[in-house]
Amino acid sequence: MTFLIQQTLIYAVPLMIVALAGVFSERSGIINLALEGIMIFGAFMGVLFVNLAQKAGWFVDAKAAGNWLALQGFEVLAMLVAALMGAVFSLLLSFASINLRADQTIGGTALNLMAPALVLFFIRLIANQNTLQMATGDSASWFMIKKSTLGFEKNADLGFFGNTLLHKVYLATYICILIFIILSVILYKTRFGLRLRSCGENPQAADSLGINVHKMRYAGVSISGALAGMGGFVYSLTTANCTSNGDVAGFGFLALAVMIFGNWNPLNIAGASLLFGLFKCIAAAYSSLDINGDGVYMLAQIGISSHLYRMLPYIITLVVLAFTSKGSRAPKAEGIPYDKGQR
Repeated sequence: MTFLIQQTLIYAVPLMIVALAGVFSERSGIINLALEGIMIFGAFMGVLFVNLAQKAGWFVDAKAAGNWLALQGFEVLAMLVAALMGAVFSLLLSFASINLRADQTIGGTALNLMAPALVLFFIRLIANQNTLQMATGDSASWFMIKKSTLGFEKNADLGFFGNTLLHKVYLATYICILIFIILSVILYKTRFGLRLRSCGENPQAADSLGINVHKMRYAGVSISGALAGMGGFVYSLTTANCTSNGDVAGFGFLALAVMIFGNWNPLNIAGASLLFGLFKCIAAAYSSLDINGDGVYMLAQIGISSHLYRMLPYIITLVVLAFTSKGSRAPKAEGIPYDKGQR
């Protein structure tokens, strides 16, 4: 059960933070289909920062000295770099959608097509191969929090909650959960959030009250890009061993499905992310899941093809959207370029 909860969180948290990225953009009135591409770019920039920092000796010195806090600080720095570069990359969508009034669906699709090619081009230049990874070691040995890093004995029993929440976990997971809560409060309980949402519902009315619609939409897409970039790096760090290869396994599109299933509401999105994270966990680790705790791997013995387990999260996505999308209500003005002269 501890393993199942930890793995579910590892898959659910990137989905949750990237789905919230979509909410910020669409609540401002811009459809952000480029979440997949921004995740790919953010993952690349975060992994590149880790790689260069290792080669510069920053991580090596901290690990040699047993400075766990410094290592976690570098992890946070990598998340910030990924978020910043994700926001910068999202400016392409902002400029095309707001200033050029281009079709937002086509703009997002173009970024999704451009990001993998751009990332692979840079990886080939930097590493002369198709995958960029850490200079030495793996993400678990460098960044994973374990009992020993917290001062406990290796065989110490921390109880169910201690073993689940404090042992073999990543700080990035908890940082993303905290950011999700803070930004959800900002979106629904602050003046900024109210103004942002008004631009996605009725931009003409918002403009008549003195709200700069273009500025708010730029802010919404930039926040969306920062969250998607951070989510891409967190996915890479926790599930891909801190590697970048121009792919995030469709998590950006899954996040869009989670956003629609959650009806653009943060609380619903959190629940939907846990659901999809659970099925993604089952798909990735079905052969080692001991449900009854008796040493019998039931899912592996059923005889179902491994390909079906890997398809499971996406099948669930299609089924859930088929039954829930009719009841979802998107922001009224999303996808519509704002023109001051139109009323």
